[in-house]
Amino acid sequence: MRALTCQTFDQPETLTVQTQPDPTPGPNEVVLEVKAAGVNYPDALMVMGQYQIKPPLPFVPGAEAAGVISAVGEGVKHLKVGQRAVAFTGLGAFASHLKADAGTVMPLPDDMDFEVAATLPLAYGTTMHALVDRAHLKEGETLLVLGAAGGVGLAAVMIGKALGARVIAATGSDEKLQLAREHGADEGFNYATEDLRERVKTLTDGKGPDVIFDPVGDRFAEPAFRSIGWGGRYLVIGFAGGEIPKLPLNLPLLKGASLVGVFWGEFAKRDPAANARNLTRLADWVMDGTVNPLVSQRYSLEDGPQAMRDLLERRVIGKVVITP
Repeated sequence: MRALTCQTFDQPETLTVQTQPDPTPGPNEVVLEVKAAGVNYPDALMVMGQYQIKPPLPFVPGAEAAGVISAVGEGVKHLKVGQRAVAFTGLGAFASHLKADAGTVMPLPDDMDFEVAATLPLAYGTTMHALVDRAHLKEGETLLVLGAAGGVGLAAVMIGKALGARVIAATGSDEKLQLAREHGADEGFNYATEDLRERVKTLTDGKGPDVIFDPVGDRFAEPAFRSIGWGGRYLVIGFAGGEIPKLPLNLPLLKGASLVGVFWGEFAKRDPAANARNLTRLADWVMDGTVNPLVSQRYSLEDGPQAMRDLLERRVIGKVVITP
């Protein structure tokens, strides 16, 4: 098989495509012939040694992939050779073949696009967990989404609307704002040119949003939290803006608000049944058009480092995939 391989923790450009032996499934494992692999911000952080998990070197990055099962190990009952499936493994997806624990693999509907499927586990699984399990977002509430044109941001716009919320999109450019509106945002603004706190105040008639979805962090976190409504829930998704922000703890006190951490990977391990329910609900929304994931660009294995660089420099809209 061919695999994009990390030999040392460094910039994505140091990754190389190598030929490795084809994987063989052990007990309760399957091998997936990868048709598309989702590219995510944590993939780049892991390659640079800046993620909370440091895999032993060398390793193949890539957390999620969709494809066709090419081999099945002993004890696997719910999957078979030739079946279309999606897997979340955390590692190994940027390759022509992926060996996965069968518990991390879900069958796909026959008419679901592989590229769309490959974007669902991490970005959309995280967003489902955040809005449904952590924020308990209710119909009629107001949701503010930072970085609303990125992978998880655009997912939050669409899933927020599916849950019946009023969605305010905050983006770093007018082009990205238009994209968020096209995917269902009710209101929005460009926080690169407008005052975030004042704009949110205006759009919510001074009440503030009930839920804030923040995958950006950095300098936007504090003004966003200062804008939150009474009893609001601030979802800490990630730090694509660069810096991990620090908040004065009197702010949640004064607002009666909650800082809510979102770690989907750990949730999926600890409560696989709840995660499966979320993903099944999500798949239904994708199939009926309620949620329409955007795959904006496709990269070869050789161009995988460029895909990560584009993510790091915030040039990506929606989701991008590697098609080995």
